[in-house]
Amino acid sequence: MKKFLLGAVGLVALGMAAPASAADLAARPYTKAPPPVVAPIYNWGGFYIGANGGYGWSHQCIDITAVNGFPGVFAEGCRNAGGGVAGGQLGYRWQAANWVFGLEAQGDWANIRTSRTSLFVPADTWRSQINGLGLFTGQVGYAWDAALFYVKGGAAVANQRWTLFDTATGIGLAQAERTRWGGTVGVGFEYGFAPNWSAGIEYDYLWRVSDSNTFLTPGLVAPLGIASITANTRSDVNMITGRINYHFNWGSPVVARY
Repeated sequence: MKKFLLGAVGLVALGMAAPASAADLAARPYTKAPPPVVAPIYNWGGFYIGANGGYGWSHQCIDITAVNGFPGVFAEGCRNAGGGVAGGQLGYRWQAANWVFGLEAQGDWANIRTSRTSLFVPADTWRSQINGLGLFTGQVGYAWDAALFYVKGGAAVANQRWTLFDTATGIGLAQAERTRWGGTVGVGFEYGFAPNWSAGIEYDYLWRVSDSNTFLTPGLVAPLGIASITANTRSDVNMITGRINYHFNWGSPVVARY
């Protein structure tokens, strides 16, 4: 009987000690699962404004089609001209997945000019200068995160001045200035090096329809009896520019992928 009582007491003591031991164990800490890694995608959508600068070259031609109003064709020939360009651009882009669409207006000061001796009047020199360019284009591009490749096309406008002067004295004999419209196509690559900044390079080809100009030449009346020359002028422009843009990203949220 005595052994039975001792055994019962031992079981009761063991049962009381077990909950206390469990209570003394430290609670298992709760560890929150780490957030998924987010890979940001560069945002090409929204308004942007920027600057550009580079070099342009042009193939410029002139043909005399009338003298004193009397028709007659005399080709003065073509010359290649080159010079610097600098200006700015502004536009808006929409991004849908990797595709980017946009509209842009660009204006540039230019100094693309050339000179050639007149074949019609060898003592004189023709000088032509393109001093201003404008492009109004649509864009379609494909983006790989911060890299964007695009093509563009639309309308172009150029201001060009033609001057005929005496080669020996430099005295101007005739001048005509025209602002002409034409078309343009181009291609470019742009890279976003900061959330709101990108830099790139672009090539554009501008073509313009030929235009007829009538030059009054009072300085040629006395020696040659020429009071006016009508000439057909035409030219195109190739242009390579470096560009930098600031992106406002208004109304176009940044997309992220997991």
